[in-house]
Amino acid sequence: MIWLLGSLLTLISVTVFTACDNDDEQPMPTESNTVVDYVLQDPDFSLLADAVVKAELDGVLSGDGPFTVFAPDNDAFQAFLDAIGTNTIDNTPKEALVAVLTNHVLSGNVKSGSLSTGYYSTLSATGFGDATTSLFINVDGGVTINGTSNVSKADVEVDNGVIHVIDEVISLPSIVTFAIADPEFSSLASALVADGLSTDFLEVLNGDGPFTVFAPTNAAFQALLDSNPDWSVVADIPPSVLETVLLYHVTDAGNVRSSGLVDDMMVTTLASGSTFTIDLDPAQPTIIAGGNTARIIATDVQGINGVIHAIDTVILPE
Repeated sequence: MIWLLGSLLTLISVTVFTACDNDDEQPMPTESNTVVDYVLQDPDFSLLADAVVKAELDGVLSGDGPFTVFAPDNDAFQAFLDAIGTNTIDNTPKEALVAVLTNHVLSGNVKSGSLSTGYYSTLSATGFGDATTSLFINVDGGVTINGTSNVSKADVEVDNGVIHVIDEVISLPSIVTFAIADPEFSSLASALVADGLSTDFLEVLNGDGPFTVFAPTNAAFQALLDSNPDWSVVADIPPSVLETVLLYHVTDAGNVRSSGLVDDMMVTTLASGSTFTIDLDPAQPTIIAGGNTARIIATDVQGINGVIHAIDTVILPE
């Protein structure tokens, strides 16, 4: 009997010590540091945190991601609220917050060293199928977004991505946003506001649309200027000619992305119903215009009121 009691005590001792050893081996829980955790704990982002919660994006931005978030600080967010006239998060509709906040988020972990000048797709839905808004990022002399928002602190690493702090809320982009922000369209931007035009192109292209714009690059405009010895700058083009040409590059037939361009598609423009044709037979999509041709060299720059495709030649009606 004594030996049985001794064996039992030994068994109990082994079990207890084994359990203690297992407890010692349990890993300590790690503190979560997601995008949402970061903005919730930093008082400089209290407005952004409130906006994320009201928009019910806190669940999404606490997920695996990874996400790249351009995060406006309190000064930037308050300036935005004042500019749109709501002044507080409580007075701002949830739908508006969702659209604007997701316009600050890219899919993937994109650190500042990997950013390059060009266009990036956000998570902000436009209502045009699955198209989301674009951001134009310029890394010349820093990081600037859509020509207005600057990264003031880069590469804040979190568990599910990276945060870049910005000094201005990135407004939802229109067609005009990209014409002004992208230096490759500076000649086009100058043409849109040239003296003597009867059409207010900024007002039109900031309108509801949706528009599809075939946007000539600076090189395209330079080739047009070189075609006439009397033209040195865009302002030298007679306003009536320039206006017709500009209208010829725009259609209000819808938000036609590259996937919607089909061979022999006839495009009716704003230039008194003048048309051109899309030719998909060549290796590169081509526009067959009334007076010349142009290649489509970049596609699907997406705004909330339409889409831009860049072309290498200013197209001319008959």
